[in-house]
Amino acid sequence: MANAGIATVALGGGGPEVGVQGLGCMGMSFAYGPADADASRATLERALELGVTLYDTADVYGAGENERFLSPFFAAHRDEVVVATKFALSIPPDDTARRVIRNDAPYVRRAVEASLRRLDLEVIDLYYMHRRDVNVPIEETVAAMAELVREGKVKHLGLSEVTADELRAAHAVHPIAAVQSEWSLFSRDVEARVVPAARELGVAFVPYSPLGRGFLAGSFADAARDLTADDFRRRMPRYSGENAAVNAGLLEPVRAVAEAHDASPGQIALAWIHRQAAVHGLPVVPIPGTRRPTRVEENTAATRITLTEEELALLEPLADKVAGNRYTDMAFTSAGRE
Repeated sequence: MANAGIATVALGGGGPEVGVQGLGCMGMSFAYGPADADASRATLERALELGVTLYDTADVYGAGENERFLSPFFAAHRDEVVVATKFALSIPPDDTARRVIRNDAPYVRRAVEASLRRLDLEVIDLYYMHRRDVNVPIEETVAAMAELVREGKVKHLGLSEVTADELRAAHAVHPIAAVQSEWSLFSRDVEARVVPAARELGVAFVPYSPLGRGFLAGSFADAARDLTADDFRRRMPRYSGENAAVNAGLLEPVRAVAEAHDASPGQIALAWIHRQAAVHGLPVVPIPGTRRPTRVEENTAATRITLTEEELALLEPLADKVAGNRYTDMAFTSAGRE
């Protein structure tokens, strides 16, 4: 795939070649407060111009609205983009703080058919299990996903927020192209077991929230104070109150490194996650989310920043000092099951 900016890399398990940085599209219609549809469309187009080819969504984002919103862009650029979406997670409209997880085979089939309709696609390039239902054997879920590959509805399989053992069990049923989990300067638990398992199996890693949901980029300092009432970051323990104050203090080394490179703190956070590909020996394709073309330009420019060993050492201790969990309920994540 030709691009005007960033390098490309192949996802694991015979997966597609994509730009080394993708785009998380959730905030264009879900979770982060009001969005400007025209600005979001311009962001999608600018990202493609810069070589971003992996576009990430999920059926839960806006209860399907994000998939519908992206559909015209995908139709206009079908041969240039790699479409990733997810199933397994839903939010009851009458209780938006609750999460319902389904991994059973009949649900998998209903979910993919619904996503294909909303996306107006014949095939999904990368289909993820969004969250793990521990009451359903992962082998059963992946077997159902593998059926979708055989039927031509899906090209490649992915998993999100799984443990190392879950990844190995899934990969034994069908090759997994990518694991998507949170990984950033502030969230590094995946490095203990999941990342080594992905390297061992030849699976790519797709870090979500590589900018700490904007906190590492300085987009806000205290979620409860700075963000709108409908922004779900207000419910995340590390971004409000005393935790936010502690974590804001950890950003000084990030700002110092940024100044040395004439870069932004967000670019340093992204350069750090890109560096992890060489550190851990596997493809790493972060998917920072944004709704502004200028931010895509900034984010993709971070792929060309090389951090020195001294700078990496300065950033190394940050994650161990972070105050607060990334979710109120960590059982919702792989970290709660490792």
